[in-house]
Amino acid sequence: MWKVAMSEEVGKALQSVVERVNQAAARRPKTLPAVSPRLVAVSKTKPPDMVVEAYRQGQRNFGENYVNELVDKASDPLILDSCPEIKWHFIGHLQKNNVNKLLGVPNLFFVETVDSAKLADKVNSSWQRIRGGSTQRLKVMVQINTSGEQSKHGLPPEETVNTVKHIVSQCPALHFSGLMTIGRYGYDLTLGPNPDFQMLLSRRQEVCDSLKLPLEEVELSMGMSTDFEHAIEVGATNVRVGSIIFGNREYPNSAANTPNPSPAPSPAPSPEKTSKMVSEEAAKKMQHLTVSGH
Repeated sequence: MWKVAMSEEVGKALQSVVERVNQAAARRPKTLPAVSPRLVAVSKTKPPDMVVEAYRQGQRNFGENYVNELVDKASDPLILDSCPEIKWHFIGHLQKNNVNKLLGVPNLFFVETVDSAKLADKVNSSWQRIRGGSTQRLKVMVQINTSGEQSKHGLPPEETVNTVKHIVSQCPALHFSGLMTIGRYGYDLTLGPNPDFQMLLSRRQEVCDSLKLPLEEVELSMGMSTDFEHAIEVGATNVRVGSIIFGNREYPNSAANTPNPSPAPSPAPSPEKTSKMVSEEAAKKMQHLTVSGH
């Protein structure tokens, strides 16, 4: 009975988000590259059954924030048997000592959080060894700390071009595919376009100008449950949405990335849950906003 209810809830929620993604894409200015946005369903803390249900509903891209959780989930027999075409995105902070473990994940599709040239070098050398005789390059994004918050990971924006140049010229096993940011939580859209998203747009323009790359070949991963529609409207090609598909997250411990963590006294709230939802008035205002590609 529980599985039937879960199936219906996940299916309806996913369908609603897909429709909202498509509607937001239709509202984008014609000056932006006509790239269909990719929906990444963020399944952290959720059981394999929920991933399988979303997969059955047509979802293929899934995101995880913690290496150990991704390793366990991607190797789960239920997911391996039921989801042969699943594409895993790693969207959390990556430490160099976890690179080998991450790159061994079955069906790893994207590493969205490369935030230094040194980390890129480590991922490059590890992927060269793991892929063996294969010539398949690993898709990576460079994570930018657009909000300047110490609590956020990512490159300082001014280091973007040099880091991308390093990956393109010195990391032959990697395929530089775009830029990613988290941005400040709870931004009030009645104040205008999100400045963190605008920052990522401008850094993409700099990268494309410097490396002579077409805009449509450099993706922008930005936007989560509370702001993915605005992110798409201003140019996101990849949005990371979790709680409004799978429900609010439950954190059974305070160290989700450790093998045997001890229980915490109380669950940590999801940032998506604490962010303010955009008002109807703000959403209508954003529909009429024109944003340039620079």
